[in-house]
Amino acid sequence: MMTKQLLGSMALLAACGCFGGNGEASQVPNQRQEAKEGELAMAEETAFYCNVKALGPAERERHNQLTEKLLASRKATVETDTGYELQFSPADVTVPEVAEWVVAEGKCCPFFDFHIDLEKSGRLICLRLTGREGVKGFIRAEFGLK
Repeated sequence: MMTKQLLGSMALLAACGCFGGNGEASQVPNQRQEAKEGELAMAEETAFYCNVKALGPAERERHNQLTEKLLASRKATVETDTGYELQFSPADVTVPEVAEWVVAEGKCCPFFDFHIDLEKSGRLICLRLTGREGVKGFIRAEFGLK
């Protein structure tokens, strides 16, 4: 059974086009744009957007699998000064899996900064999502975090 937090996480990833997609650039509700001959023209410098064309079909499928695994395996979410940290047990998720997810996510959602840490003598994997001003509010709203 999915929790509210998990559903919120999935909403963020769907908004970013990270849960599959139709090959078009997707946008979050806060973004304003102006269409310019098929190109995505940003009306605001701080708008967040995701480029779902950044991943091919096979990459997208693998990224979706990793996304589902990470969401299902997350042990905790911790608010930081500049974003949020997702925590995992190495028994459930490996550092290479987190790194693979980060590489793909960074291609389609370039507004995130990613930080991977192995803590507590290797007993905790931490993935911090941070970025420019406004990303913390974006993460909080999309993940349904308080």
